[in-house]
Amino acid sequence: MNQITQLYPSPTHERPLMGTYLEHQLRDRQPINGNAFLYANFVTSLDGRIAISKPGSSRMTIPTNVANDRDWRLYQELAAQADLIISSGRYLRDWAAGRAQEILQVDDPEFADLKAWRLSQGLSPQADIALISRSLRFPIPEILTAAGRKVLVFTTTNPDPERVQEIESKAGQVIVAGEDSVSGAQMVRQMSELGYQTVYSAAGPKVLHLLLVDDVLDRLYLTITHRLLGGPSFSSILEGELLPQAVDMTLNSIYLDPHGLDGLGQLFVSFNRS
Repeated sequence: MNQITQLYPSPTHERPLMGTYLEHQLRDRQPINGNAFLYANFVTSLDGRIAISKPGSSRMTIPTNVANDRDWRLYQELAAQADLIISSGRYLRDWAAGRAQEILQVDDPEFADLKAWRLSQGLSPQADIALISRSLRFPIPEILTAAGRKVLVFTTTNPDPERVQEIESKAGQVIVAGEDSVSGAQMVRQMSELGYQTVYSAAGPKVLHLLLVDDVLDRLYLTITHRLLGGPSFSSILEGELLPQAVDMTLNSIYLDPHGLDGLGQLFVSFNRS
């Protein structure tokens, strides 16, 4: 049940699910532009739904019938390889309301091997976190800065100085990286100047758009579950204005997981920026 099939690159062969994305050795990858290596990940239905409307609410939520433990394992392997994980102010608001959890679950015994892996690489147990927020209106849970974890907040010009001082006294550093909206290029350049080597975007489709507009995404991971969901209100992997030019991606890997979703199956796919 732990086996998956590597379909690409050839030759096709069976391999264990556990360790699949660790073996991609993201910390050894060299980005095209010389900045930090930046990658993102989504789990989606066959009809492109990564989130749907929560019943009785205007909020969007990950569909329970696509979320699964086998995808979650590989999600954790991606997060484990990061120096820095990108999220958003909404993530912290959800955390404060009890609707979110740690992105990298190194304190869960199920992922003890990933904690050990990070320590063997000379990394701290938890990756630092980067937040993208224009308003700076979010809570800062104490657990976020536990064990010396750093928090970077990327915002736009002329932020409220009192709020900046409050955030920096609790969490870390507020960095201006754009005028009306955060610039992906400025943000990644500043991350790189601060010494970050691998950056994982665990944020949503609007942040992916921000990264693609400035051509700073190096690799995209997709889990494609073998289910169709439908529905008029949903989020896809990419949301925003039409991109100034199409972003070309080349296939990096495909794995078939025949045991996922109680035997229905799913594909684990990754693409490199051309």
